[in-house]
Amino acid sequence: MVLKAFFPTCCASADSGLLVGRWVPEQSSAVVLAVVHFPFIPIQVKELLAQVHQAGHVGLAVLGTWCHRRQGAEERLGPFLEGLGAIFSHEPWLQLCRERTSGLWSCKATCQQGPARVKDQVMLVFYDQRQVLLSQLHPPAALPDRQAGDAAASAEGLAAVFDTVARSEALFRSDRFDEGPVRLSHWQSEGVEASILAELAKRASGPVCRLLACLLSLISAASACRVFKLRPLSFIWSKLAVCGQLGHRLEQLELVFSTQKAEKPAQLMRKANVLVSVLLDVALGLALLSWLHGKDRIGQLAEALVPVADHVAEALRHLLQWLMGAPAGLKMNRALDQVLGRFFLYHLHLWISYVHLLSPFIEHILWHVGLSACLGLTVALSTLSDIIALLTFHIYCFYVYGARLYCLKICGLSSLWRLFRGKKWNVLRQRVDSCSYDLDQLFIGTLLFTVLLFLLPTTALYYLVFTLLRLLVVAMQGLIHLLVDLVNSLPLYSLGLRLCRPYRLAGTLPSSQPA
Repeated sequence: MVLKAFFPTCCASADSGLLVGRWVPEQSSAVVLAVVHFPFIPIQVKELLAQVHQAGHVGLAVLGTWCHRRQGAEERLGPFLEGLGAIFSHEPWLQLCRERTSGLWSCKATCQQGPARVKDQVMLVFYDQRQVLLSQLHPPAALPDRQAGDAAASAEGLAAVFDTVARSEALFRSDRFDEGPVRLSHWQSEGVEASILAELAKRASGPVCRLLACLLSLISAASACRVFKLRPLSFIWSKLAVCGQLGHRLEQLELVFSTQKAEKPAQLMRKANVLVSVLLDVALGLALLSWLHGKDRIGQLAEALVPVADHVAEALRHLLQWLMGAPAGLKMNRALDQVLGRFFLYHLHLWISYVHLLSPFIEHILWHVGLSACLGLTVALSTLSDIIALLTFHIYCFYVYGARLYCLKICGLSSLWRLFRGKKWNVLRQRVDSCSYDLDQLFIGTLLFTVLLFLLPTTALYYLVFTLLRLLVVAMQGLIHLLVDLVNSLPLYSLGLRLCRPYRLAGTLPSSQPA
């Protein structure tokens, strides 16, 4: 009879101890999960196995002994290890040994009850416990375990091995560096926590996260104060893109430094994606900050900003003069055309004067604004979007003026059109009702309708031109916001796992149970 013993590669260099795992009678297989090191108390080992069985509904037992002869004193452990079979009774009893110098393995299985005999053959199968645990590729519908008294069910192939490792996750929460009564070796303790710095970081992460969570909660409480909800401040907060990005960054930091453990793998994956996104964002922001402060690039930008503003203003002045003439051969209402053109030209003159008034302070403003890149590239891009909005505020005003004037004329024409049809808008009932008008009302309505109708093309042309300019600015800001959203929402950690370690993603997918 061939007995298959699945042994984790991470325990090949572990110290001598007991083999803890699960026996699968249908497959005549023994799945070794961990090695219990000396010294230990047998009752504490049994309590640990009972806790794992209660957490994962998988019956574990001491399958045998493991002897790694790396020191001369361990050569005398043979009789002692063989005597442990009387304390932890299991059929069959495995005895795995690895020689000190030659590296040869010896595997045998004995029966403790009746005359001692050795099994015909033991096949030692090595498996990567880390990949098997994180993949969870073949979980069977029911876990066969006669030792735990569960209902017997058949599991073909390696599905029982995969599911055994997956359900024994509670066994891997403690490692050989924990100050517990039982010291274990498994995939979590494969030289990862051997570094003192990693162990200190592991122990200090809890207090640091709690301290940062308290600070972030104080900042959130301060930002939610009633003072910031007053009309001017709340309006500014809603209009500035950098304020929205700072609020989003605060939510990200609260999620990363939250002391609450993730209940599902998807929540843990989301926290990892947010952490990687924040780190990449800050790294790109620091790179941008170093580029701006190198070779006096901020001064160069400040010197180029005013000429660019003058060039844009000159282009708008030519556009307004073109509209005040005969644009595209269209015949406009000259009086209204001259009034609107002069009004917008005066508004443009005020804007240029305001830019030249601020020109001595632009370099200092850009220097302080560039410091926002320390908080991340997305904060710097949001600040750039707000700067574009401030520099094109005159275009926004042109659009608002044209849109309001066009809207008033359309509303007036629609109201006068209802007057011709003997209708009126009922404000109380929010509907159109019939109404009788006298001759004077119809005469005045006809005059007003005629005037508004002939003035509509001039107003519509100004509204169309300024709407196109506004759409150009909105498109620029939209591209910046698209880049910000891409950095905020791109699952970089998941993409990295998909390229490097795709088996890690399999454990985060919801497992489908057969009907």
